[in-house]
Amino acid sequence: MEGRYESGAHRVYDLKYHIVWKTKYGYGVLNGDVALRTRQILREICAENGLKVVSGNVRANHVHMLVSGPTNISVAQMAQYLKGKSSHRLQKEFRELQKRYWRQHL
Repeated sequence: MEGRYESGAHRVYDLKYHIVWKTKYGYGVLNGDVALRTRQILREICAENGLKVVSGNVRANHVHMLVSGPTNISVAQMAQYLKGKSSHRLQKEFRELQKRYWRQHL
């Protein structure tokens, strides 16, 4: 059991959250290079915010993640970081996603 729990000044914890979200309109855009980059981006976001990915799965139109995090970050904040930042970074790198979701047909 050594190392199973995280600890802080006045707490010992082992919190894990299963977070699932779909792509906008259920489009199956998380394929190939986009799916691989999505995995990398989600790992980066977790590292930046002190979260640990226990397990995860990227499908064509949805993402499953089991995430462990500290007690000072709420589940809503975790979901906001993961969904918002990953979407922003993906749309920045893959311009075809912007056209599909934001109707920028240029």
